[in-house]
Amino acid sequence: MRALRIYAGPLARRHVEEHGLRPADVGVVPAAAGGPKGLILGPLDRFLFGDWLARTEHVVHLVGASIGAWRMATACLHDAVQAFERMERDYIAQDYSAPPGRRTPTAADVSQRFSEGLEGFYGGRVQEVLAHPRFRLHIVTARGRHLLRREHRIAMPIGYLGAFVSNTLHRKAMGAWLERVVFSAPEQGEPAALPFGTDDFPTRQVLLTQDNFQPALQASCSIPFMLQAVHDIPGAPRGAYWDGGITDYHLHLKYRSGPGPGLVLYPHFQQAVVPGWLDKGLKWRHRATSFLDRMIVLAPDPAWVRQLPNGKLPDRTDFARYATDPQARARAWTAAAQASRQLADEFAQWVEKGDAGAVEAL
Repeated sequence: MRALRIYAGPLARRHVEEHGLRPADVGVVPAAAGGPKGLILGPLDRFLFGDWLARTEHVVHLVGASIGAWRMATACLHDAVQAFERMERDYIAQDYSAPPGRRTPTAADVSQRFSEGLEGFYGGRVQEVLAHPRFRLHIVTARGRHLLRREHRIAMPIGYLGAFVSNTLHRKAMGAWLERVVFSAPEQGEPAALPFGTDDFPTRQVLLTQDNFQPALQASCSIPFMLQAVHDIPGAPRGAYWDGGITDYHLHLKYRSGPGPGLVLYPHFQQAVVPGWLDKGLKWRHRATSFLDRMIVLAPDPAWVRQLPNGKLPDRTDFARYATDPQARARAWTAAAQASRQLADEFAQWVEKGDAGAVEAL
């Protein structure tokens, strides 16, 4: 069974029809939030960053939120293939078992263990990420405003309710509660230019440094109520920072074309590019817009997904499903990750043949 589906916006589709797809055509690689779903993209990541994109010398911008930020930071390490393999092993091995006397771990417990994991993974290697000769990393976070400016057991639920209502009325209105803050790797001493426009949502940009790399990355992965917010990140405006997927779940951004074709190559776990986490239930916001005209999405075929363990992609519900048997969860996730090698193999074959007929409308 075919595993890979390829979707493209109109400008990207026309380019593929006329020229095929070459590494030099790609200007941006986004990486979505989605927790364990990102495991199925490991083989694609290893092929893209360890082989295909390594064949060129041009600058590529990597934009990530939540697990996507972790993946894109890993792409900037030396020996990216080995780093991605370790990331997959470490992610599968996560165990957030509840302490004695509790049914679930506290947010403080999860945050502490996650912080220790990031330190073990990137400790002593942050400069590799910041100084990559070609890749410019952009970590997306969500900074709370007003009632959400600090984490508080009463104000926080009220603030997120306000964000939900505001977002339902108009996505940009959610900016009264949460703003997008992007931590960007340096370029000539300044934050690298963002590869997307920011008039769609209140946005700030901050220079990514040795001091704020781990807090920014942890903040981008800090799901509200499940992990603690990260407060007062060095070099950034004071406040509480949460998962970048809240504001930019699938990074449905107004991508700039950049030099050359400047296509956006997006390994993703589904066809739809949903703007924010609170838009998951708002189906009218799941359609493609002109923001995605230059985008190519690589996603698993839904029929292929149904052949994976439990008939679905790995996701956070598996922590509860396998609460008493984390080894079984690890086996299911490992099987899904191994099966997803087919995605990378099919993409490699597609770019070699240049079959424009395989590309569907995004």
